[in-house]
Amino acid sequence: MPNAISNPVNGRVSHWFDELPAYRPAIGGDRDADVCIVGAGYTGLWTAYYLKQADPTLRITVLEARFAGFGASGRNGGWLSGLAPGDRHKLAKTHGREQVLAWQRALNDAVDEVIAVADREGIDAGAVKGGNLEIARNPAQAARLARAAAEERRWGNDVTELTKEQAAQRIRIAGLASAYHTPHCARIQPARLARGLADTVERLGVMIYEQSPVTDIVAGKAVTAGGTVRAPIVLRATEGFTPALPGLRRRWLPMNSSMIATEPIPADRWDEIGWEEKETVGDAAHGFFYAQRTVDNRIAIGGRSVPYRYASRTDKNGRVPGKTIRQLTDLLHSILPQVRDIPIAHGWCGVLAVPRDWQAGLALDRTTGLGWAGGYVGHGVTATNLAGRTLADLVLGHDTPNTALPWVGHQSRTWEPEPLRWLGVRGLYIAYKLADRHEAGGRASTSPIARVADVITGKPH
Repeated sequence: MPNAISNPVNGRVSHWFDELPAYRPAIGGDRDADVCIVGAGYTGLWTAYYLKQADPTLRITVLEARFAGFGASGRNGGWLSGLAPGDRHKLAKTHGREQVLAWQRALNDAVDEVIAVADREGIDAGAVKGGNLEIARNPAQAARLARAAAEERRWGNDVTELTKEQAAQRIRIAGLASAYHTPHCARIQPARLARGLADTVERLGVMIYEQSPVTDIVAGKAVTAGGTVRAPIVLRATEGFTPALPGLRRRWLPMNSSMIATEPIPADRWDEIGWEEKETVGDAAHGFFYAQRTVDNRIAIGGRSVPYRYASRTDKNGRVPGKTIRQLTDLLHSILPQVRDIPIAHGWCGVLAVPRDWQAGLALDRTTGLGWAGGYVGHGVTATNLAGRTLADLVLGHDTPNTALPWVGHQSRTWEPEPLRWLGVRGLYIAYKLADRHEAGGRASTSPIARVADVITGKPH
C-alpha cells in the first residue's frame, strides 16, 4: 500500500492556490482617497465592491501586506455557510429575538448573494450549494447533535435529521451514529473567490496595492513604509492579523486552524464513498473537523492543531508541524477508510480572529472616520459579504435593514495579557481533547470536562 502521507507540500500559503499569484505593485508615495481599506481579504474586497456598486465615483484604495487572499480568505475550508459568527442567545438578550432572527436570515441570504455575484462577475468560485452535513460518531456527540438541530430550528433554519442509514445514502462515513442536513451552505474554492473579487474591484476602478503592510491606522490616514494614504474614511479589515497593529495586540485572538488535501481521488473510489451532492461535512466533536469534496475531486479536511501561538504570533506562509499533517490524516482515515491509500498532497494552516466573547462585529465612527469589521470565529466566508454590504451602507450614511442588525456596533472586551492568554487557550484545548477521548469511550452525554471548558471560554453552544 502506498504511503498515504507521501511527501506533501507543507505551507506555501494553501492548497487553494494552484500557484502563488504575481504581486500587484506596492504603494510608492503618498496617496489621497475617499475610502482607504486595510486588508485585501473577503471583508475588504466585498466592502470595496459594494461601495463601487453604490457610487462608482468613489476613489477607493486597498492596502494589502502580501497579496489579495493571502490570509484566511485564501486558506479556509471553503464553507459558504449561514453559520452565525457569534452567540445568538447573548445578542437576543440585548437586542431582542426578532433582531437576531433577522441577522440569521441575512446570513442565509448572503450564501445566495455570493453565488449570484460570482456568476454575474464571471468569478469561477466552484460553488455548489449541496448544503451541510453534520455528523455524530458516538452517543455523546449524537445527543449534542440533536440539541444543535433543535437549536437551529429555533433560529429559523431548515434542518433535516437523518438516521445513520439515511446519512450513508449521502456519504458512507465510518462509525456514524446520526446526522443532520441543512441547505444553508455551498462548497466553494476560496482562493478563486478572493482572487476573482480582487480582479473585479480592480476592474471597477479600485486601487489595490500589495506588498504594502500598514504600520499604523489613525483618523484620516493609513501609514505604510512606502507611503501614506489619506482618506476621510479608513476601514480595518485585517481579521487574524489585527494584533500586529499598534494598540490592538489583545483585541482579537489569532486562532490557528490547519488543513490537508488529498491527491485527486479516482472515480471508482468516489463510487464507494458517495458525496455526489458536494455537501460540506462537519462533526459534533469538541475538537471538530470540517471537510469538503473539492472542485478537482480531492478531499480537503481541517481542524485544530496548535490552536494559538504565544504573543499572538502568526504562521510562516501557512507552514504546519509535520505531526499536524499526520493527525489530520489519521482523522480522515478514521472517517473515510476508503481513502487510506490515497496520498496526502498538501498541508497548511491559517489564522482566524476570535474576540473574547466569540462575537463578530463591525462599526464606523462617524467622528473619526475609522471603521472595522471582523472577529468571525471561523464562520467568515459568508459573514464577510454581509459585513461588506453593511460597512458600505454605513460609509454612505444609508439606514438599511443591514445597519440595524445586532452585530453592528458590537465591541468585545480584550483578551488577557500574556502569559495568561497562552496558558488559558492551550489548557482549554487540552481539555477539549480529553473530553473527546472521554466521550469516545461511549458515555451518553457531554463530558463534564468540556462543560467546564465551555463556561470558561464563554464559547457559544
